[in-house]
Amino acid sequence: MTMDDATLRQLQAALPDRSTWLSANAGSGKTRVLTQRVARLLLAEVEPQRILCLTYTKAAASEMQNRLFSTLGDWAMRPEGALRDALGAVGAGPDMTSEELGRARTLFARAIETPGGLKIQTIHAFCASILRRFPLEAGVSPDFREMDQRLARLLQREVLETLAEEGAPGFAAMATEQTTDDIGSWLDEILRHKSALIQPKTADDIWVGLGLPPGYGWADHGRLCLLPSDDALLTTVARGLQGSGANDKRAAQKLAAIDTTQIKPETFAALEDVLVYGAATKNPFAPKTRTLPTKAGRELLGDGVTHALHALMERMAAASQNRRALLAAERSLALHAFAADFLPIYEARKAAGGWLDFDDLITKTQTLLSQGEMAAWVLYRLDGGIDHILVDEAQDTSPSQWDIIRLLSDEFLAGEGAQEDKGRTVFVVGDKKQSIYSFQGADPRAFDASQAHFADMLANADAPLQALSLDHSFRSSPAILSIVDRVFEQSDHRGLGHESRHIAFKDQLPGRVDVLTPLEGAEAEPAPWFQAVDQVTEEDPSRLLAEDVAKRIERMIGHEQIPQIGPGGRTDRPVEPRDILILVQSRSAIFDEIIRACKARGIPLAGADQLNVAQELAVQDLTALLSFLVTPEDDLSLACVLKSPLFGWDERALFELAHHRTQAYLWPALRDRVSEFPLTVAVLQELLAQAAFLRPFELIDRILTRGGGR
Repeated sequence: MTMDDATLRQLQAALPDRSTWLSANAGSGKTRVLTQRVARLLLAEVEPQRILCLTYTKAAASEMQNRLFSTLGDWAMRPEGALRDALGAVGAGPDMTSEELGRARTLFARAIETPGGLKIQTIHAFCASILRRFPLEAGVSPDFREMDQRLARLLQREVLETLAEEGAPGFAAMATEQTTDDIGSWLDEILRHKSALIQPKTADDIWVGLGLPPGYGWADHGRLCLLPSDDALLTTVARGLQGSGANDKRAAQKLAAIDTTQIKPETFAALEDVLVYGAATKNPFAPKTRTLPTKAGRELLGDGVTHALHALMERMAAASQNRRALLAAERSLALHAFAADFLPIYEARKAAGGWLDFDDLITKTQTLLSQGEMAAWVLYRLDGGIDHILVDEAQDTSPSQWDIIRLLSDEFLAGEGAQEDKGRTVFVVGDKKQSIYSFQGADPRAFDASQAHFADMLANADAPLQALSLDHSFRSSPAILSIVDRVFEQSDHRGLGHESRHIAFKDQLPGRVDVLTPLEGAEAEPAPWFQAVDQVTEEDPSRLLAEDVAKRIERMIGHEQIPQIGPGGRTDRPVEPRDILILVQSRSAIFDEIIRACKARGIPLAGADQLNVAQELAVQDLTALLSFLVTPEDDLSLACVLKSPLFGWDERALFELAHHRTQAYLWPALRDRVSEFPLTVAVLQELLAQAAFLRPFELIDRILTRGGGR
């Protein structure tokens, strides 16, 4: 059987008797290699329960298990000739005996029926199984429950409400400094770093850590960068530059609005915005002495005022680091104060409920395997059950997770089991290029450190660690892959440690990359006061760019051809929508605008691959109706429902009802005018009567079906 280079490298990585560290590009077939390696281990008569496969997500674990069972099931049903071909494709020898072929046919049943079976699971699920096996040693409840995201959110809200009701000082500090509207993600970050926050730092520790003298405040900052005469100076500059050019005039208007007698963070930020920051300077934190004022402005102000202004600009630039440090110090102090209030209550309620979140599973397993007198005994017991460890998506493994993997592997690579010649192996596959988001605290440096650790552990073994890479991509064309390599060339491969190299398996596949950026100098005009703040205007750069993308796609589909190289030579065909892939940096406004622009032109596209159900208008309308049914005094929810398509009221009708009512609440006022709105009142009364008896699904079904809401 003749094999190409890509397949040969995959077979080399899947060798069951070699420990392997595999760097695999996206689309290079790493899941296939994982499946082949497990299948080869089973062919080598390794017991299924002695193989541990750790993946990053449940979906990845399910995908790998399905592929493996599909392969083993296929072997069970093949005739001898076809089975020899299939086994040869995964690297098994061509001279297999009939007995060995028969054993290959039984692997599917063995994998399913063996007690314990194949361990293909996430690192968190594996840690949970260890804690359930050794609950007393780990100090956890034997019947602990794993905490999912929904349960964590509910508990976080309960603790926040408790802190608010009690008037906790940490909660007040958080409310002052916290600016994000996604409080859940912010709390997740606090919980992820709770080991650093559980013992709050003092103000002096924070100030010194950020390079500030203890007790340094905004009054001290004002004395550092402002002179008593600067207030009059800025007034003079603001007046003098009113008659200069457009740039000077804009600066004058901003300066006129600043009151330097107000010693607060916003004052210094506004001054730096005018006097320090600017794209016109090579250093964004340098004073704008070259660009402000302009030549015409200097002539209007005179040399004395100009020199005094430039001196102020120099002082503001020199003090800008202190301003940012002081702002960070105040926010850090508020963060530690909030964490000191939040974490003890959260952890206590979590313990009372017998819950462990994902971070708890990792940290408690790490502690169990590394600390205390019982660690050696636990590792000894685990050592008797695992001979081969396979780690998928290793670039997303955090340092604490690597510690667990190292503790497990060190036990059987260097312990008593390693001397029993069991052929124990470690297999790790990952792609450092995909570690840019640091999921769950992943660190590319831990990836390299772990590789060095395993290389040292196996340096004197009969089969040392082999470091391989899968460079062939089965997905993309040479044009696209070359762009990826060129991007990393420009960054000197920082963070990768080695050259990024992609080889297109389909080297004749055509491709093209068009890079589009927002229109140069395009700025969205301020929207009218009566327009919704989240509505994108026609002049918005995101909408303009989206329209450009849609026009280009429309032109490509209607006029351009794609070359195809086949056995009969080159043939061209028209560009189709399925040939085009649109990539965006984030799911910002441009994402939705591109979908809107393409649909407006009738261009077929898959649309968003994620849907936040709670943000859909129809769902929000139903939620508002349910809120009203629970609390009829909720005027806002009732108003939203009346204006929704469920009832279709216009603005004037709602205003007339609300403005002229004599009742305290909107619902009694509407009920008093039943003769004017008989259908609306009848539907709402019928729903209110059933709200206490119907389950939520039945109530929503009644709204959509009998109420005509669908």
